[in-house]
Amino acid sequence: MDAHTRDLRYFVTVAEELHFTRAAARLYVSQPALSKQVRALEGQLGAPLFERDSRGVQLTPVGKALLPYARKVLAAWQDALDAAEGAKAEQAATLVVGMSTSPARGGLLPAIRSRFTEARPEATVRLRQIAWEDASAGLADGTVDVAFVWLPIPDLDRYTYVVVAEEPRLLALREQHPLAARESVDFADLLDEPFLALPKSAGALRDHWLALDERGGRPARVGAEIASTDETYEALVDGRGVCLVAAGNAPLISLGGVVTRPVHGIAPSRLALAAHTDDHRPLVLDYLRAARKVAGAAR
Repeated sequence: MDAHTRDLRYFVTVAEELHFTRAAARLYVSQPALSKQVRALEGQLGAPLFERDSRGVQLTPVGKALLPYARKVLAAWQDALDAAEGAKAEQAATLVVGMSTSPARGGLLPAIRSRFTEARPEATVRLRQIAWEDASAGLADGTVDVAFVWLPIPDLDRYTYVVVAEEPRLLALREQHPLAARESVDFADLLDEPFLALPKSAGALRDHWLALDERGGRPARVGAEIASTDETYEALVDGRGVCLVAAGNAPLISLGGVVTRPVHGIAPSRLALAAHTDDHRPLVLDYLRAARKVAGAAR
């Protein structure tokens, strides 16, 4: 059995708070997502870790036994991460590119890499997947050097960016939904629908995918929060809401039971390559330059 460090971090945080809502706030995840992961870890272990009743949350004997070892694993993992970050800093020719969803649409990523390699044949490019809770795809905390992000992101003035793709926002919904029978949908017909929303930490990006600018001041109804492609698909199939999705990402969730439809009355989505405005390292500037050339050639 292999437990993810994320699952152990979630377990330790709940054990420290003895309260799922407070633990979720500390972790910047939704409470249902946190509960789901803890249940998954309990399923792997074959025993409950917490007792939940009207008095609150308490560790079970299994939870008490696991807690000190979980802390040791997380501490060791953090030491490993620190060592890796130190080694990365010594490798000036390594560029870390963050992303929350794949930017491979239409050969975009290979085209940028090819242009970049022409200018920097000695450089190494490493791709890093970042969770949806971080709308900056790792830029905000310095986890990555550049990142493919959906605009707008929080604190946009901190970053310089190149728009590399502009795609319609489609409506995703379960195939049994009455609106699924239409070939296309007017956004005005969606104002009363419950929507799936990104975590609140996504800020302006959450608002964008809820299309708040097109609602004329009417608040969005949030049916559930989603923080991954899998969570989005499950929530759609369960009928907890509908959501908007970039056309290039539609195949990721257009699986059994979910369909997408064009939407009239909303602006398209924009995918950009971004970096910190004050980051003038040659590798970063060359990667931005490569993206700018590819984006210009596509227009």
